[in-house]
Amino acid sequence: MNKLIIIALLALSFVSCKTPEARKPVTVKTGSFIDDSVERNIKLNAQEKTSIVKVMEEQPEIEYIASESGFWYYYNTKSEIDSLSTPVFGDVIDYNYNVKSLNGTLVYSKEDLQTQRYVMDKQELFTGLREGLKLMKTGETVTFLFPSQKAYGYYGDQNKIGSNMPLICEVTVLSITENQSN
Repeated sequence: MNKLIIIALLALSFVSCKTPEARKPVTVKTGSFIDDSVERNIKLNAQEKTSIVKVMEEQPEIEYIASESGFWYYYNTKSEIDSLSTPVFGDVIDYNYNVKSLNGTLVYSKEDLQTQRYVMDKQELFTGLREGLKLMKTGETVTFLFPSQKAYGYYGDQNKIGSNMPLICEVTVLSITENQSN
């Protein structure tokens, strides 16, 4: 009888030591939300590009330059002095700018925004303006046309700049102070 109990206990211990099996999910999620979001953003980008091209076509006397970063610009005032350099990482830039909607309505004036100080690539700044400042020298004034993804994107600035709003910014670089460690 003891042998029978021992055999039963051994058999029971082998059966109970089974490794756990992974359960299969009840529902399978697909990437449809992400796919839909990508599709919406492609359409939005195309619409904004069409609007920006329309603004540029309304001003045929101005020679717009397409940046590698996905925005357009032209020089209001261009420095012809070769000794001046564009800012690099860590340089301190003093500048002022205004912000307009694509239809030309002033959103923020230079007086509203006052003179700004920015340490290149060490502080937060919306993508388009950060990339635009890298193209400028002291004393230059440039007008940028930013699609919303290069400006404030989906969230806007939580104040006057709305969701997915392309912008026109006129920027003047007042000074560039080189970082001493460069």
